[in-house]
Amino acid sequence: MTAESKRNVLLVDLDGTLTEPAEGIVGSFRHALEAMGLAPPPAADLAWIIGPPLRRSFAEMLGGAGNVEEALRIYRARYGASGLFEAFVYEGAPEMLEALRGEGVRLVLCTSKPSIYAKRILERFDLSRFFDAAYSADLDGRFEDKADLIAHILADRVLAPENCVMLGDRKHDVIGASRNGIPTIGALWGYGGGAELAAAGAAVLCARPADVPTAFAQLS
Repeated sequence: MTAESKRNVLLVDLDGTLTEPAEGIVGSFRHALEAMGLAPPPAADLAWIIGPPLRRSFAEMLGGAGNVEEALRIYRARYGASGLFEAFVYEGAPEMLEALRGEGVRLVLCTSKPSIYAKRILERFDLSRFFDAAYSADLDGRFEDKADLIAHILADRVLAPENCVMLGDRKHDVIGASRNGIPTIGALWGYGGGAELAAAGAAVLCARPADVPTAFAQLS
């Protein structure tokens, strides 16, 4: 890799990477299932819904027995009112972002969470100051697939894949980045775990946010 192609952009996932969002997401998901007349699984059994697009999670859970868009509408009513703030920032995440920026890395948020929620979360937890830009999905589902979202970011920001790295905690982050020719740093403190991230092809795994700047430098 030449000096001109040195990686200097980090695409950063939100849920499970910067914030621990389980209480709000799982609580709103269970609320929607109950409103649809279903008995929701225990909260401890729903960690798998954190990360992937919720349309897919509702479709899998409903199994054709209910209207996915109606379940999503009910979910969003609760999540938008209170659930999005039922979260906390992972220890060390702000310091990680600060260190990366101090090293000249450009940070771009890359989340399949709809933008109306993602922006409010960044502001609430004082994270927006670290980012050059924030990209997320539309409510109608456009860009909820990470590969499509990353392709949109590359085109909109006029970025080359060889200048970028992805940071995320689920296989969807790794696969989406890989389809765009971008390596991924896997966040082990999130929801995917080492086996999922390694199987998806993550370039390197980090046990804590403090390890990410060094991993990024190695990939550059």
